[in-house]
Formats: sequence, C-alpha cells, structure tokens
Amino acid sequence: MKKIYITIIAICAMLASACTDDLNVSPIDPDVQTPGNVLTDLEGYKQLLAKLYGGLALTGQIGPASPDSQGDIVGIDEGFSSYLRGYFLHQEMTTDEAVIGWNDQTIKDFHDLDYGASDLFVRGMYSRIFYQITLANQFLRETADVGNLPEADQQQIVAFRAEARFLRALSYWHAMDMFYEVPFVTEENKIGAFLPEQATSEEVFKYIESELLAINDDLADPRQNEYARADKAAAWALLAKLYLNANLYIGEGRYTECITYCNKIINAGYSLDPDYSHMFLADNENSPEFIFQIAFDGANTQSYGGTTFIIRGAVGGSMSAANFGIEGGWSGMRTTSGLVNKFDDITGNTDSRAMFYTNGQSLEINKISEFTDGYAITKFKNVTSTGAQGSNAQFTDTDFPVFRLADIYLTYAEAVLRGGTGGSAATALQYMNDLRERAYGDASGNISQGELNLDYIIDERARELYWECHRRTDLVRFGLLTTDNYLWPWKGGIKSGKSVDGKYNYFPLPSSDVAANPNLKQPFNY
Repeated sequence: MKKIYITIIAICAMLASACTDDLNVSPIDPDVQTPGNVLTDLEGYKQLLAKLYGGLALTGQIGPASPDSQGDIVGIDEGFSSYLRGYFLHQEMTTDEAVIGWNDQTIKDFHDLDYGASDLFVRGMYSRIFYQITLANQFLRETADVGNLPEADQQQIVAFRAEARFLRALSYWHAMDMFYEVPFVTEENKIGAFLPEQATSEEVFKYIESELLAINDDLADPRQNEYARADKAAAWALLAKLYLNANLYIGEGRYTECITYCNKIINAGYSLDPDYSHMFLADNENSPEFIFQIAFDGANTQSYGGTTFIIRGAVGGSMSAANFGIEGGWSGMRTTSGLVNKFDDITGNTDSRAMFYTNGQSLEINKISEFTDGYAITKFKNVTSTGAQGSNAQFTDTDFPVFRLADIYLTYAEAVLRGGTGGSAATALQYMNDLRERAYGDASGNISQGELNLDYIIDERARELYWECHRRTDLVRFGLLTTDNYLWPWKGGIKSGKSVDGKYNYFPLPSSDVAANPNLKQPFNY
C-alpha cells in the first residue's frame, strides 16, 4: 500500500491531448502510451492518478537524477526540483527553525529574507506547484467521460477525480500561501497556447473552499482509503488550515468554520501516537495520528528531495550516519537558538520533543557555512521503531506528515483563542495538555487555563511541529516573520537578527513568468 508506483502515462496523456481535431494523428510506435491505449480499464486510470501523488515525492520519470533529462522541471537540478524539498526550503529556511550551510545558488537568501524574483529556488517551487496543477487538470479532462467502463469502475473514477481535485486544491493553497496572487487555470481551460489570467488571493481562497466542499461526498471516509491517499479528513484538514489563515488571504476571520472542521477530524477516530519520535521514523506508516502524508520508499521513490533531503541534509560533524540509517550525511541543516530556547530542557529527558545533537556543536551560529555552528536536529531518521535501518541507506523510507492530529489540536486551540465559536477554552486546554503529557510522559508539563494564550500557541507549535513545514505560515499569521516583534539569529542576514521589508512575507512571482505573461503583475514590490 505504501509504495506508489509512478508511470509516464500522465505526461504522454498531456502531450497527446494537445492535438486538435485537425491534427488527429496516432503514434507510429504502437508501444507509445497514449490515453487511447492506456486508459482502457480502471487500473490505467489508477496509474494516471498515481502520477499526481508521485509528483509530491518524485522529481521525474526515471530519477533520482536522470542523465537523459527526464526530470519533470527543466532548468533546475533535478534534486532541487522536489516538491517537498522546495516546500521545506520555503517554509523552514526562512524562519528560526533552520539554516543551511551550503553555497548552492541563492540558497542562503532564504534565511536572510532577501530573495528576489530571479531566484532559482523560488522558480523551482513555483514551477513544481503549477506542474502539479497542470497534471491534475489533465487528469480531470481525461476522466470527464468514462461511459465505456463498467458502472462499478465509473464510481471508482468519481472517487479518483475527487482525489485529484483535493491534490489540486492543496497545490493552489501552497501557491496562494507563498505567492499570494497567482495565475489560475482549471480543466475548463482548453489545451493550447494561452496566457493565464491572474487570480486574487480572495478568488483563489474561494475556489479552494468550493472545491473541498464539493468533493466531500465523493472522497473515502476517514481512514478508509489506501495508505497515503486523500480521504474526507484530508480535505477537512486543508479546510481547517485555510480558515485558520483566512485573515491573511481574504482579510476576514473564519475561526468558527475552522473549529467546525477540526471537530470533524477529532471525532473521526484519529489518536495521538503514543511515542512522538515514532512519527518520524522509517516505519511511521503505522502512526494512528497521520491524516495525510507523502509516502517515501527506499526502492520505489528515490530522489534527492523529500525525506532523503531532510534526513541526510541534517547529518554532519561528529554525528553517526549509521544511527540515522543512511550511508552518509550532507552536513547542511541545523537550527537556531530561537528554536532551542523554546525548550526548558534541551536534552529531551523532560520534553521528548527536544531532539537536538549538541556534541561538538555550538548553540550560537557565528558562521552559517560551518555545520558545527548551531545545534543539529535528530527528529527524522531512516531507522524503524525497533532500531533497524531502512530498506536503503541512500534513499529513505520515512514518510512525511502533511497533516496530523497534533496540528489539528493546536489549530482548534488557536481558533478558540481568536474568537471562533463551536469550541471551548476548557477543551482547548485539554488538547494542549494531551500534547504535553505525551511529550513529558506525565502531567508535570501541563499548563493552566491562564497560561493558554496566543504567545503560548505560537511557541508550542514550534515545539510540536518544527521541521514539518508549518513555521513560515505560522510566523506570518502572527505578524512575526518580517517585523522586529521577534528576532532570531541571522534573521535579515545579521547575527543578532533584524526586521525586513514586509514584502518578504510572500515570495515573488518568478521574473521569467511575469515577463512572458502580460496578465501577471507582482503582488508586492519586488
């Protein structure tokens, strides 16, 4: 169930569908895959859907870095083009939770908060998002008429289409959250050369909301779909995140709706994983807490992105690569004292979520390029809960949690504190203490009702969710990413940290796309 097998069907389908009625040709080679000879049964459609899921984990048709240029995104190193690697870079490297010592292109501009419209990594993330949207649109076109299939198969494809719409909504959320106002296309736009119109943040918000509400009945019930495929709860989680951040996107609080969807998830049978550390190991597919995840497998999802990047990029110095189930570390990523200081005890003996490697590492960072400057993070590993190495020491088996129950507990509590109805302060406190009791092993870390406030929430989100790609969005929502209300080491490019221009709350549209499409305007002063 965990292994997602990726095919080239979607690419062939997309190219084949570009033909018009006046250019209705068939391939000379009968082995070439086209919609006509592949989409003949349910399995063919399922393989096409697999490409959409695979796009979150893989980087091309062969991978992990094919010499014959079969990466999905051109003009960028194939490993750099990974969806999760790019998302991690944008969501974590811009914050107090991570720095990176490499000198690849403009990578250090992320922590400096001075990226520009010609940034290679910004363009890579943007391109990956819209590549995913393009694939989803094409899947929906190809599955619009399946009347030649048996009735039972047609019903299955209705569910497949709902999953494709969820994945497209997820990518549009990432686009809006990072780039604010973006080009907008759906399956209703005909194949051919045209310049997409730019949608406002409010328009994209309303579209995502309407899509998620529309597909609810067609998705599998919570926890009833195949592993790592979307179900109703995944859509509810995305709605909850959308509503939590609505004030950023549409200038309107939607906290009551946020609480509604948090409650639906909480009542759907998920439970906190008894051991926090197990959620970030090579056999974490067994976690009862995961709502939606990106699946990785050392044999079948090989790339230099994903959790391979997160795990191998975080190992260096005197750290033992074998302890992390890998053949070697890449000596790249550490954290700042801004995160470390949120824990009263950094050893992990009190709060088990404090997963820092300190041997030979300094707390403060004098040189970002020195791996031993800054504590290393040991949260993600390519070993199982029994201590066995993952199936491959080069590429990891560790799945990545996109949405999990702890985040929903924190989201519920924040929405209550921000004035949403349908929840209670007492229940919010109970959820917070449930997280604390798991972390501390008992009630010694519990907080009181008076201690539960928004300052507590933003710090607890860091303690619970660090390196899970939430931090930039959280800091923007709290007004902390670019302002002097919160400074961390090397924020703004100086050791003591400084405030920066508010435009860096969002990333610029790539200059190449703006130059090519007169319908696009930079939303901010880049």
